[in-house]
Amino acid sequence: MSTLTYAGRTYLFRVDNGVVFRNTYSADGTSLHYETLAGPTAGARETVTLHAAESAPGIFVLGWVEQSGMTITHVMNLNTDTIHAFWTYETASGRVGELHTGTIEPA
Repeated sequence: MSTLTYAGRTYLFRVDNGVVFRNTYSADGTSLHYETLAGPTAGARETVTLHAAESAPGIFVLGWVEQSGMTITHVMNLNTDTIHAFWTYETASGRVGELHTGTIEPA
C-alpha cells in the first residue's frame, strides 16, 4: 500500500488564473478542506471527500465533487510541487470544463 504523503498537510495552491487556495488534507488523506484565498470566489470554503490514488511515487490523482456540483480532478506532483487541475461546472449554456496548472507550497 502506498503512503499518502500529502495526508495531514496544508498547501497553498496558486493556480495559473490567479486563484489561490489553502488546501488542508485530513490525517488519513480521505478528505480535503479548501479555502479560496484569492480570486472571484475568495472566502469560499468546503470540506469534501477525496477519491485518491498514487499513480507513481509522489504523484497523486485526487478527485471530488463539491456541493455546487462542480467536479475537480487534480494530478498533484509532490516531486515538482505542481498540480494539473481539471474542473467542470454548469453554466447557462451547459457544462464546461477548464484545465489549469499551478504550484503548491507548504502553508
